[in-house]
Amino acid sequence: MLDHVPDETELIGGQEKRDIIVVPYDLTWPEKFAAERQRIIGALGATARRVDHIGSTSVPGLDAKPIIDIDLSVPDVEDEPSYLPALRRAGYHLRVRQPGHRMVRTVDLSVQVHVCAQGSEWERRHLLFRDWLRRDAADRRAYAELKHELAERDWPDMNAYADAKGTLIAEITARAEEWAGAVNWMPER
Repeated sequence: MLDHVPDETELIGGQEKRDIIVVPYDLTWPEKFAAERQRIIGALGATARRVDHIGSTSVPGLDAKPIIDIDLSVPDVEDEPSYLPALRRAGYHLRVRQPGHRMVRTVDLSVQVHVCAQGSEWERRHLLFRDWLRRDAADRRAYAELKHELAERDWPDMNAYADAKGTLIAEITARAEEWAGAVNWMPER
């Protein structure tokens, strides 16, 4: 994802060592997202203002870690009682707490739900990055190549791997922002 782990981040359960495996795009990823989307909406109802497929598994043709990333936009991410108990009952467990963002995930670690405030910069940035990669083959290729290269290394945890992508992500984001300004891009409703 686009975020590193700043000092004010709480990792529930502490740092985890996990293998980084990047696989070719899987045509079942959109179906897996759709099932999780229904599960989230079923748990939260109108509190779920947006539920979007984000991250590499949301970009057709992009190699990715086989983890479905979802953006869940709620009215106030800091108001955990308004959404977290329902997500827990639906089988999601809190992993990350940081200002303006929470991340819950499934027990099998195959789904990560990033909770942010509706209309927030977090929401906009991740949707823009996704939309840009969906349209720009050169950046999609460069991102895939870097992910494969980095997956060959030994990382203390996934956050270190994510941080190592930061320079390229910043370059891609700059191009995406330029495009967004030129076409008046707005997240689809």
